[in-house]
Amino acid sequence: MEFPYPSKSKMRARSGSGVRLEYYQRLVYKTILKFQNPVTGLLPASPTNEHAWIRDNVYSILAVWALSMAYKKYTDMDEDKAKTYELEQRCVKLMRGLLVSMMQQKDKLEKFKISQNPLDSLHAKYSSSTGATVVTDSGWGHLQIDAISLYLLILSQMTASGLQIVFNLDEVSFVQNLVFYIESSYCVPDYGVWERGDKTNHGLPELNASSIGMAKAALEAVNELDLFGARGGPTSVIHVLADEAQKCQAVLLSMLPRESNSKEVDAALLSVIGFPAFAVDDPELIKLTRTTIQEKLQGRYGFKRFLRDGYKTPKEDPSRLYYEPFELRVFENIECEWPLFFCLAMLDFLFQGDKEAVEEYSEALEEIVIKTDDGLKFVPELYAVSAESVSEEYKNPGSQDRIAVGRVPFMWAQSLYIVAQLLKENFIAPGELDPLNRRLGSQKKPDVVVQVVILAEDASIQEKLSRYDLQVQTVQECAPIEVQPARVLSHLYTYLGQNKKLNLSGRRSRDVGILSTSKLYALQDRIFAFTPQLTDQDHFYVAVDYELMIDTFKNELYFLKSSWQNMLGRPVVVIVIRQVQLDQGKIPVAMVTTLKKLKSGYINGTRVALGNLCDFLNTSCITNLSFLGNQEEGMPDRLNSKVRQYLEDHLHKTFVPRAGFIHHSTQRLRKKNTTFSQNPKRKLSYRGSIRRTRCIQVENLEVPFNKVSPSQSMSPDTEGASIVSVEPRSPSPKEEEPWVMFTRHRTCSDAQYENTEVDELLHMLKDSESIDYMTGKMDDGTPIRVKDLLKDLYEKACRQKKWGLVRHTAGMLGKRVEDLAKAVTDLLVHQKQVTVGMPPYNERTITAPLPNSELRHLIHQAYGDDDSCAMLTQELVLYLAMFVRTEPALFLEMLRLRVGLIIRVMASELSRSVKCDSDEATEHLLNLSPFEMKNLLYHILSGKEFNMVTSGISGNFSVLSNKFSRVSRKSQIGTLLGRGSTASSVENEPENTEPDRQGQWIRRRRLDGALNRVPRGFYSRIWMLLERCPGMIIEGKLLSQTLTQEMTSGELKFALQVETVLNAIPQPEYRQLMVEAMMVYSLLAEYNSVPSLGQTLCVERLVHAANKIFLDDQMQIQGDATLCCAKPKEQRELTATGTLLCGGAAYVCQHFYDSAPSGCYGTMTYLIRALATILDCFPLEGEIDCAVS
Repeated sequence: MEFPYPSKSKMRARSGSGVRLEYYQRLVYKTILKFQNPVTGLLPASPTNEHAWIRDNVYSILAVWALSMAYKKYTDMDEDKAKTYELEQRCVKLMRGLLVSMMQQKDKLEKFKISQNPLDSLHAKYSSSTGATVVTDSGWGHLQIDAISLYLLILSQMTASGLQIVFNLDEVSFVQNLVFYIESSYCVPDYGVWERGDKTNHGLPELNASSIGMAKAALEAVNELDLFGARGGPTSVIHVLADEAQKCQAVLLSMLPRESNSKEVDAALLSVIGFPAFAVDDPELIKLTRTTIQEKLQGRYGFKRFLRDGYKTPKEDPSRLYYEPFELRVFENIECEWPLFFCLAMLDFLFQGDKEAVEEYSEALEEIVIKTDDGLKFVPELYAVSAESVSEEYKNPGSQDRIAVGRVPFMWAQSLYIVAQLLKENFIAPGELDPLNRRLGSQKKPDVVVQVVILAEDASIQEKLSRYDLQVQTVQECAPIEVQPARVLSHLYTYLGQNKKLNLSGRRSRDVGILSTSKLYALQDRIFAFTPQLTDQDHFYVAVDYELMIDTFKNELYFLKSSWQNMLGRPVVVIVIRQVQLDQGKIPVAMVTTLKKLKSGYINGTRVALGNLCDFLNTSCITNLSFLGNQEEGMPDRLNSKVRQYLEDHLHKTFVPRAGFIHHSTQRLRKKNTTFSQNPKRKLSYRGSIRRTRCIQVENLEVPFNKVSPSQSMSPDTEGASIVSVEPRSPSPKEEEPWVMFTRHRTCSDAQYENTEVDELLHMLKDSESIDYMTGKMDDGTPIRVKDLLKDLYEKACRQKKWGLVRHTAGMLGKRVEDLAKAVTDLLVHQKQVTVGMPPYNERTITAPLPNSELRHLIHQAYGDDDSCAMLTQELVLYLAMFVRTEPALFLEMLRLRVGLIIRVMASELSRSVKCDSDEATEHLLNLSPFEMKNLLYHILSGKEFNMVTSGISGNFSVLSNKFSRVSRKSQIGTLLGRGSTASSVENEPENTEPDRQGQWIRRRRLDGALNRVPRGFYSRIWMLLERCPGMIIEGKLLSQTLTQEMTSGELKFALQVETVLNAIPQPEYRQLMVEAMMVYSLLAEYNSVPSLGQTLCVERLVHAANKIFLDDQMQIQGDATLCCAKPKEQRELTATGTLLCGGAAYVCQHFYDSAPSGCYGTMTYLIRALATILDCFPLEGEIDCAVS
């Protein structure tokens, strides 16, 4: 909402308006322009410090820009426009000074695009007199993405307002490369707006929401902007791939209102949710972030930067740059307050049109600005508590008067103060400060209609589709529009920003997302459409699974609907149906159903329009690939020679399938290996060689008295069952017949590995011990290696949908998900750490983004010889990343994703559903199609119940949702705190689920434990508990009270410390019981039951004490546990390996694990009873309320 200008008569009546404008000109000159260097145009930090920071300079020049626009509007005060021109040129001078200083570091920019190493980053400050660097690469925390982003954002706004800052195409190329510098901000930890990274100031960069938000705003602002303004053309336009800004958006939304791992909130976020970035589109999130900042950081003199900020406080040791972690607590409640943020808050409300809030902050500013003798108002840097008042401020925060400290005026704050006053007094309008209209981003927009084009690979598929009344074109019939895969677009974008004179290589990232492929592209007289990456078969084997492709396609359509913003035209998605996606030569039913839904105009909550490419030419978003011209040779209208060569070489072969040579190669190899083929014993031994590499160990989910006898397990299920549970016997070498008879009943992998070609290949590999082994055979003069045969076997298995074999051969070939690094990064930036490998001994934790090759090596190292599990891990990481982008609610209260444990739980859930042993469950799991694997993972994450059914003679499994019941997605412990009844799902279950009731609570605990899910508010409760006791011991590891000295209760760093200790527990159900015990301990702190616990708390001691009380009760009431553990001590038995008869983890009875949390026989009741026996801090008299709600 913009303030209306006063009427002309009113303006004339306001004779003082000219005086006010002259006052602001004098204020701008005295506080800003007076210090601008006449040579470089840069502003020094202060009269005594000649260093010019990029961020400070950009913010400081905003007042000059705003004043120039005020004079431009009020012509009677500047009739010859001399003041306007001079002020505008002052802005240009400074912005160009920064540009020249950064261009002198072009080699560092090029290095950083490859390494993303903080030491290769552009410097954050330069000499104001020469523009040269002032400190070494390692002498400062230079990597400050928010500063470069702010520069690009204001450059875009100023250019859009009519200023000419960029003069030639070399400078355009450099600005384009600055875009590449910031586009990975969502995954690059930096030092942030306060230049210190982690708040201990030890030089540890971290992911900062303020940096990501500013980068997102800059990417959106500079996209499709002509840097030459009205005088430009296609060659001076900046290009940004929309997916990069969207990634920043996704990560920003997942972080807010938190700033970083070490800062739970930061006042710098005011510049992200409001002026100048306007980076958040969700009004509710804007409100939440603003409210959080106000509640936690606002004071009488301004806002604190962040909690426990020691900068310039009386307790800070000025001789040290860093803080010791334990001393951060002393800064609590005495942090300095910065008037700068009152200016930002006032600007925010000015743009909203909230006059009441504007007045509130305006009055607060008037109280704290320093008035000079000549009537000027200076904004100081900050206000600090005096040394004498510290003890009183500790006792009563906010009660003591503060003193101005630091620079007066603080140029950055002074500039924003002047801009706010010019806006408030209507000398300028919000739209003049924001010509790109970023402030309108949070307003509601109409629904996006996604245009969908279905193409057939050839005429035969076209004819098959026509039988279902689906009229589509072939790829060739789309002419003149040319259809190409996403990798072609990816290659073309590598030429963007290339400049030989500056030695800049252009775009390094090869990733192009769905937003980029949903545009049409013009190149001279040609128009290109690109298929999404999800359909690229060279991508990964999951692209071959048509069911997964359909599912991903639906999700991408929904993603387009919500993420298509600030672009002219509608998105257009082009899908090519290929022969490899057919099911035995027929169009799959699922594909036909999806196409008919598309035809109806509505699918998955998204409005769609199905048609031919030519129909959508006028309504689609079209981007000009003008950067592919030969600008550097002076011929922008002619294609770059390398581009022309690439188009000629590649465009005509992109959709041509490659023929394999495995058939005739293996025929010749069979002659060589006849002895192997004739030895059935040896042949059968290799069939099991893959199984022997498995590292998945599935625990039995049944409680002991519910075990099924061998005779029962071999009898067929009742009518309508999905599995025939006949246990196959091992065949003797002479008996070949049973292998044919039992094909229906044995695991899919047996049938797959029976193929003679597979056996021979595995045998050859075993003998050679290298996939580069030369077979001695030739193909068209080229020697054939085992690796070549393995590749063809992989492709053949893909075509025949033999997923177990696909995964194993993919692992042997060392294949990787092309998006693996991106998927891991997506999880990490959504604050989810990832571990791979099977606990407890082989887990590897990934806490920072890694390149693809390192990730693949790490995963294969974690799983040893188990190639199948290594590939499955990559696959699951890909699906987890999909879910965290599309359904982040699935990951609530989960900080670390232990993929090995998730695999184990998936196998155990299969074992439970199919009623088979662990080996069979593992094989069933590894033979699921990628779509069913993703479906199963979704059911595990969401807590939905499912059944496994087989389809057809192939025996392939499908995951079907059970509509009658679900395992709650919330942690079951949440019931204690009055957050809904988790027992409701049990009560509402129909009778046919009765057998599953027994064992359901141990199952829930295993699921929650494997997913590392904790109750809401768990970590802050543990922080409060540590405030009352010296520490907590969990499995021999100490959570010390000193953590509360270093970290605040809402810090992610603290939560990760707790999580690290909990992850030392290998058994998921035991881990979850320990979490319940910790929650019981936390109730003491929450309800102030005792003033101090006074002792280190041993969590496992509480769990075992509760288990003992449970067993005593079981003996008294003759409960189920009397069959195993509830016996007098001298009568209790153990297995030969020393474990409990019931198989309970950590010597806790499995019946205790299988007890509901609430109720008189619930685990929480026993934990509270145990608490009363092991703690000696309770009062001897009086009553304590220990009811479990």
